[in-house]
Amino acid sequence: MRTSLSDLIATGKIILADGATGTNYFELGLTSGEPPEFWLDSHPERVAGLHQQFVDAGADIILTNTFGANRHRLKLHNAQARTYELAKKAAEIARSVADSCARPVVVAGSVGPTGELFDPLGALTHDEAVDTFEEQIRGLKDGGADVAWIETMSAIEEVRAAAQAAINVGMPYVATCSFDTAGRTMMGLKPDGLADVFADLAVPPVAMGANCGVGASDILVTALEMGATANHAHIPLITKGNCGIPRFEGIEIKYSGTPELMSKYADMAVNAGVRIVGGCCGTSPEHLAAMRKAIDNHVAGPRPTIESIIQNIGPLTNKPPTDNDPNRRKSRRG
Repeated sequence: MRTSLSDLIATGKIILADGATGTNYFELGLTSGEPPEFWLDSHPERVAGLHQQFVDAGADIILTNTFGANRHRLKLHNAQARTYELAKKAAEIARSVADSCARPVVVAGSVGPTGELFDPLGALTHDEAVDTFEEQIRGLKDGGADVAWIETMSAIEEVRAAAQAAINVGMPYVATCSFDTAGRTMMGLKPDGLADVFADLAVPPVAMGANCGVGASDILVTALEMGATANHAHIPLITKGNCGIPRFEGIEIKYSGTPELMSKYADMAVNAGVRIVGGCCGTSPEHLAAMRKAIDNHVAGPRPTIESIIQNIGPLTNKPPTDNDPNRRKSRRG
């Protein structure tokens, strides 16, 4: 059953986005260095199968297998000419799964960063970035995606370029950044500054927030940080947090989060004012099912504090914000 993200948000319900793509593909046999997007050709049944598992676990939103499907990322594998084709194919696969569901499921076209630095630090210009993202988003739209899901961004310039590309193509969009460097993105953007990124664009995002990062505890603090400005801008919040804390076991990365922990994370995210809750790296269909149950059985509680987050979810990796921070906005509350 097809619906728009805006219509889903308008129901007033808490929306569950899906879990991880890459880490679940590794469990299914993806090898290190192999582009997940190539599975659209070699293993489309596995791509569709993971979408189906997330839908069966209760996801309202499924993200396409296109995180790295832009010409700059695909160029590393001599596949830059396949951007549109792969994006369209990924959207078609996700669309077929969503359309077979009796309840509304949104297909979100995943749009990740280019991996390039913007001028003057690098060679990427605004116009080139917009053109790059337009090519990808056009393929997603033509394949049946409902919304462009701009994710794991760190540079303001890249967020704006991807947003402008979505606007040019005529696609609604959301945007999430990874606040994984001392509570900021790698390029210095703070959570409470994200809403300002879209202030002068012709079309605002349908929702905005954070994904990935360094753990479930930290992304909840990020949600608290951006909450005041998001509410002021009337933009619904997203958190798509990693499944606990990543750690190396030999040469493999494992995530510490249990289904119980992720259900607590989902519950606290809702109390923090988040409208769209999901999981990122390490989040399996089993974790997502626990999150679905937590959302469906949610009883409104107090807004989380840093202390309650640490107590229930675990220690922070990033240093928590304090009222003594001279760079902290006065409206922020932890």
